[in-house]
Amino acid sequence: MNSRIQPMHDDAAMPSPAVVAHNRWLQLGLGLLCMMAISSPQYVWTLLTKPLSAKLGVPLPELQVTFSMLIILQTFFSPFQGKLIDRFGPRLLISLGTVMSGLSWVLASMATSTSMLYLTYGLIGGLGTGIVYVGVVGLMVRWFPDRRGFAAGAVAAGYGMGAIVTTFPISASLATRGLDATLWIYGIAFAIVGFVASQGLRVPRDAALGPASAAAASGVTNLRPSQMMKSPLFWLMFAMMTMMSTSGLMVTSQMATFAADFGITKVVVFGMAALPLALTIDRFTNGLTRPLFGWVSDRFGRENTMFFAFALEGVAMALWLLTRDNAVLFVLLSGVVFFGWGEIFSLFPSTLTDTFGTRHATENYGWLYISQGIGSIFGGPLAALLHQHAQSWVPVFSVAITLDIVTALLALFALKPMRTRFLKQGTV
Repeated sequence: MNSRIQPMHDDAAMPSPAVVAHNRWLQLGLGLLCMMAISSPQYVWTLLTKPLSAKLGVPLPELQVTFSMLIILQTFFSPFQGKLIDRFGPRLLISLGTVMSGLSWVLASMATSTSMLYLTYGLIGGLGTGIVYVGVVGLMVRWFPDRRGFAAGAVAAGYGMGAIVTTFPISASLATRGLDATLWIYGIAFAIVGFVASQGLRVPRDAALGPASAAAASGVTNLRPSQMMKSPLFWLMFAMMTMMSTSGLMVTSQMATFAADFGITKVVVFGMAALPLALTIDRFTNGLTRPLFGWVSDRFGRENTMFFAFALEGVAMALWLLTRDNAVLFVLLSGVVFFGWGEIFSLFPSTLTDTFGTRHATENYGWLYISQGIGSIFGGPLAALLHQHAQSWVPVFSVAITLDIVTALLALFALKPMRTRFLKQGTV
């Protein structure tokens, strides 16, 4: 192990397996808190589009550029951020990222133009959340070599479910305090929670993880990004994650808008407003699916799990579209749609690390994570433009459903045989 990324310890003694087990569950908990602290900029965005559009006087496609910038900058710089994390350690970089993410909301509350919104919410927020996301996921796949899918899914669940805690409070705050005060208050809260949690993060001593680590790594060559990207297998994973990101981010970024077009926003379901209820259920299922399908994939295979989950989203989206006038089904099916999407953030990083090794896991995942940024372009402003041109959400949903089904088939009939051959050959 390269000495430049070794964690500092108070003594040189190798920790016992019991201490290592305790430490890694503590690390998982801290990573989960960091992810929860950065989740709202993406997952509560849909609640902010209407008040932001009214404040700045801009149409939805122009406003959605902010969302795309957030995701693009969160993802496109992640390889560089992964290298910095490997070089300087997770605590310093993830601390910086959580503060940047919270600060982006504080500064966005002062924005008086789309340019200022792009710079604050998009640029600063995107870079901050990217550092935290890729850093925490890369750290957890190293702490849990024997439960890689579950661990990656658990911290990714923090990103998907963190907004459960904030969706209703932010919705209520927007109604009572207004947009600017809401952004300011919650931005400070997110920064404090994330910064405090990140102070306990450490890099593991891989040797201390014992036989499980060796078993997990046996037969897998630790490839650098430059070596990994010579393999067609990496680019197949990249294309698949792009396709799934497109369909999921279309729903994430446009849900409040198409819910209004479907006549859902003013309806009460189970005694609660339909849209905030749907968003809360979505956050729960979007978070639950990540460790659940990660755990399933640890036992039944990554590609088999991908096929089932991706096909589930495609079928759920088709039913969602067909029953869009039914408010109860809209709320319930929205949860199923997110249940079939969120697991990409456990299945892809665990599959990537299984295939290309743990030594450069953070930086390698940074390169794959760029696909999320590309998906945000297709699922954000381009989907909004398609809707604007067609004056209907049917073409937008049709594209997303097709991408889901095609990706499910690729997992079983392309990725699985290619990865089997790759691992047997051990070459790029």
